[in-house]
Amino acid sequence: MSNRKKLQDLTIRDNFMFAAVMTQEENCKRLLEMVLNIEIERLEISYEKSFIYNPEYHGIRLDVYAKGDDNTRYDVEIQIAREYLGKRVRYYHSQMDMDLLLSGHSYEELPQTYVIFICDFDPFGEKRYCYTFENRCLENLDLGMEDEARSIFLTTRGEDPESVPKEMKEFLTFIREDTAAGDSPSEDKFVKQLQKSIRSVKKSREMGHRYMLIEEYIRHEAKKEAKEMAQEMAEEMAQEMAQEMAQEMAGEMARKMAQKMAEDTELNAKRQSILELLEDFGPISDQLYTRIMSEEDSLRLKAMHKKAARVTSLEQFEESISNL
Repeated sequence: MSNRKKLQDLTIRDNFMFAAVMTQEENCKRLLEMVLNIEIERLEISYEKSFIYNPEYHGIRLDVYAKGDDNTRYDVEIQIAREYLGKRVRYYHSQMDMDLLLSGHSYEELPQTYVIFICDFDPFGEKRYCYTFENRCLENLDLGMEDEARSIFLTTRGEDPESVPKEMKEFLTFIREDTAAGDSPSEDKFVKQLQKSIRSVKKSREMGHRYMLIEEYIRHEAKKEAKEMAQEMAEEMAQEMAQEMAQEMAGEMARKMAQKMAEDTELNAKRQSILELLEDFGPISDQLYTRIMSEEDSLRLKAMHKKAARVTSLEQFEESISNL
């Protein structure tokens, strides 16, 4: 347990920090626009689907699941493991399709989907910053499948800076540097924005609590629970059946916790956005900080955010929310 990283030691390359930073709409939107070279008018982050129970690992998969204004779906993940990347991508695409089909959509309604892996290694050894894949006919590469499923691998180990925008190279350099402080000097606006978000996450009591839950309870307790239940039931039935049933029960417990954490994450993202706007006016008092962080009503937080964007001082903001 002592070897586990503390929240203050996390970098953008850690799954939790990457998910915490990129589930902030402004950060995710800017990343997708940069990678895909498009403009996205509105982006809807699915906090619940960004905390996905994975029975294979008895835990939570931390990635960023989003829907664009044209119904395009995006799944973005910082990728550390090098094994089976192709099959991981295939699995993520299939999960997005199945979610839509199970909710009543037909095949022809399936939207365009992107799976984006950000790797601190070169997965294909060609020294590129970006690898983009889609299904094409081997006999005629000009003939595409037109299934609208595209997979993109970004790597920090590229050596072809002329092939990507300067902003993307700065972002990937920031990922590669991997400093806990996250404050290496940079003139890039997006990198500065990410550095600010990382500092905000590390100062957040809510995020500290959530990190503890994810890293300790979900990974440790769910796995332990499955093992204990399997051992108890093994006395009355075959070991294989006991393990399957225990895994299902542990999975249900983890899914319920993931749903609750997703709801908390959405509220906390709104709170952090308000605090970031107010930080420009000077130090925030403990009383005001507590007022914002203890607010549980989504509509009131939305109203606070609008006021924070319009006021010109902390005093004006406190006065404007006095009647909320």
